[in-house]
Amino acid sequence: MTAWIAILIPLLIMVFALGMERLETRLRAGTVREDEVEDFLERARPDEVKALFRQGIGGALTLFRLRNLGKRGGASRRGARTGETSGRSTTGV
Repeated sequence: MTAWIAILIPLLIMVFALGMERLETRLRAGTVREDEVEDFLERARPDEVKALFRQGIGGALTLFRLRNLGKRGGASRRGARTGETSGRSTTGV
């Protein structure tokens, strides 16, 4: 009987540790980084703050990220367009 306990307890501890590692991996993927929260709090718009109270930090950060992606993509497109436009206006004048 003592031999079974000596074998079973370490096996149970190893299974528990593996299970907790899987849980930690899932939780780590769903967490929000500190720099993302700081950036959000510094530059959030009113609609994003409302989303923070209604949906939580996950929903608010999703809106914030979408807005930032739109700015980055739009700014590069606008910059190319204004560069072309300003180049034409200077050569055309």
